[in-house]
Amino acid sequence: MPPTYKINPDRTKPWNDIPELPIAADLYKSTAVLEQLVTARAALARLQGRSIAIPNQGLLINTISLQEAKASSAIENIFTTDDELYKAFSDQKYQSAQGASKEVLRYREALWAGYDYLQSAPGFDLKYFVDMYQEINQASDGIRPAFLQTVILQGGSGVNAGQVVYTPPRGNQIPEKKLQNLIEFINNDVDYHIDPLIKMAIGHFQFEAIHPFRDGNGRTGRIFNIHYLTKSGLLDFPILFLSRYIIDHKDDYYNLLSGVSQRGDWQSWILYMLKAVESTSNITYSKINQILAVKEAILDEVVKHKDIRRPEQLIQLIFTQPFTKVKHLEDAGLYAEKTARNYLNKLSDMGVLERRSIEGGHYYLNLELYRILSE
Repeated sequence: MPPTYKINPDRTKPWNDIPELPIAADLYKSTAVLEQLVTARAALARLQGRSIAIPNQGLLINTISLQEAKASSAIENIFTTDDELYKAFSDQKYQSAQGASKEVLRYREALWAGYDYLQSAPGFDLKYFVDMYQEINQASDGIRPAFLQTVILQGGSGVNAGQVVYTPPRGNQIPEKKLQNLIEFINNDVDYHIDPLIKMAIGHFQFEAIHPFRDGNGRTGRIFNIHYLTKSGLLDFPILFLSRYIIDHKDDYYNLLSGVSQRGDWQSWILYMLKAVESTSNITYSKINQILAVKEAILDEVVKHKDIRRPEQLIQLIFTQPFTKVKHLEDAGLYAEKTARNYLNKLSDMGVLERRSIEGGHYYLNLELYRILSE
């Protein structure tokens, strides 16, 4: 007899009986899962190997994490244009950023705050999850109170729009206990020795099912995915563009989450997450190679201009983010203001940068970097 999984029989009632982790291995172990696991691990290892060979990690840290933040926020219908986002990041004025750009930058700040926290913490804990939620939402509370009538409604404008599709656990200390079980599962690799990619997929579902916070659970869960990969040693930096796959397959994402709670279909969910790792590893790997290739080509051209001092440092800096300002070159200690402006104008004349005046500010857009990130 195959193992059974206690599903959620009534989606309108709190699922207080979410089975604790670990789940039985037979619920997801199959030839299809193992084959997809091998493919996903290979793609992720290739990305990791490429990233550690890059001397300028800021190229990855700034550019890829901004795209991840944008995509993850878009899943929650928080949309911003590339120009708005890159300008806000370039200005480094996160608190004064407006609307969707501000929310996306909060996600990026949470991405790096959590990464830094886990560098010294022995593992995941309640503080980590609360910190991520608070950073994303600029909130001061923690686990949602027992009296809160939290439900997940069907989105869109179809005939089922507004109907309850899931009700997370509710009651005194129930979400806290479920979350503590999840924390024990993801931290304990001795008793729960499971491949990290499969463990990540299981942990992500469990977190979304617990739904411990008032808001921002989806974004917190996606940040957790990336942090688990870095904490497990599969990535040095949180650069996997994982939300790209989810937004491209958004309906499948939500349907497969429901497939676990309603039918106990763990295999389809885990296959989806493994394919997401494979696909986004390949996309990120390709973007890194494109960025490095065009960076070297531009440097070769700039070096020909003997009147530009320290060309390597200059080109490296304009590839750490799409929008560059004169102040960035000054703050980096490269040049004085007049020289910095002169060099950026020369790069504009060469077609490397494009001068833009936005709300009274002067910016220089790296055209090729912008193009690659926007694809």
